[in-house]
Amino acid sequence: MTTININGQSHEVGADPETPLLYVLRDELALNGAKFGCGLGQCGACTVLVDGEAVYSCLLPIAALGDRNVTTIEALGTLAAPGPLQHAFMQEQAAQCGYCIAGMIMRAQALLQKTRSFTDEELRAHMQPNLCRCGTHMRILRAVRRAAETMRAAELSTKHREATR
Repeated sequence: MTTININGQSHEVGADPETPLLYVLRDELALNGAKFGCGLGQCGACTVLVDGEAVYSCLLPIAALGDRNVTTIEALGTLAAPGPLQHAFMQEQAAQCGYCIAGMIMRAQALLQKTRSFTDEELRAHMQPNLCRCGTHMRILRAVRRAAETMRAAELSTKHREATR
């Protein structure tokens, strides 16, 4: 048995330690947000966060996780209560077929956890490893910018409330 930390919870999994994380997420834990795209780490459909860094779960054996924390799209929000990034993707209609979207959102989440301010060039470079075959790249970039603005505004509002207490 291998213990892995997914979305803040420890899970004992019976998979071989060399099994890629993607298969454990989907087959053992029923977390189906991350998708199997290419199996080669070239498309990004399987992107999750490991200690805040975007990684291809199709390439990462669970033995390599150790005590690190894995975050999947399921931790960011729900259909009824989407997180800011998910909400921005919906507002910008950034999904066409939707296959790449979970990976795109997770890669964008990694950026937004580090900074809310970035240039267009930095955003494009950060998102470049993930592919969208439908061609909604411009909407995806707008969604990430929208989410950053929303998150910055929420942070400013919180700071203002705390300052006036």
